[in-house]
Amino acid sequence: MKTYELIGSLGCGSAIVEMALVLANVPHKLTDVPYLKPGPERDRLLHLNPLGQVPTLITPDGEVMTESAAMILHLHDVAPQAGLAPAADKPERAHFLNLLLRLVGAIYPTFTYGDNPPQWTTEGAAAELLRERVHSRRAELWQELERQAGTPHMLGKRFSALDLYVTVMTHWRPGQAWFTAECPALTAVAREAALEPNVARVLRRNFPPPTE
Repeated sequence: MKTYELIGSLGCGSAIVEMALVLANVPHKLTDVPYLKPGPERDRLLHLNPLGQVPTLITPDGEVMTESAAMILHLHDVAPQAGLAPAADKPERAHFLNLLLRLVGAIYPTFTYGDNPPQWTTEGAAAELLRERVHSRRAELWQELERQAGTPHMLGKRFSALDLYVTVMTHWRPGQAWFTAECPALTAVAREAALEPNVARVLRRNFPPPTE
């Protein structure tokens, strides 16, 4: 089998797809780039993905994929034995798709607008107001998913790529202490997924423990 190339940055959403590639057991190589830093690596990324975002996945056939949900569904088609998604004829498929799109379509954009508010509005009070409202909306969205979380996985007894999203994204703002206090079910899902050795290895690579 030919090789996939995953272009990503440590600690970013590319960690989710990196986990999926490992679990799918398909040949792949990782290209870590400082995706916001000008230079030849960013120039190549912009050539492949005009938005300059990671993850960007190049399939063995040369197709460039720029949306993580599409990558997950593609890898499920390639390696259904990995269990990244329920099969089309399974009753939990609709719930899986709804939660997947909620994660990437509603929660993901809060980082786009909340990370650098002056990019979307004026400096000063307007930017701080946007940041505050985006962070508040993100918390509401997470708490909605908290009410839908199963045990021990998002879909209950069945593992899926939803668990990979939760595992990675609970490392992001508002931070693990907030998730532990406000979203204990999601925290439990993340901890369960992190028990899988391959997932744990990718987590350590992307979120290394602080050194003293």
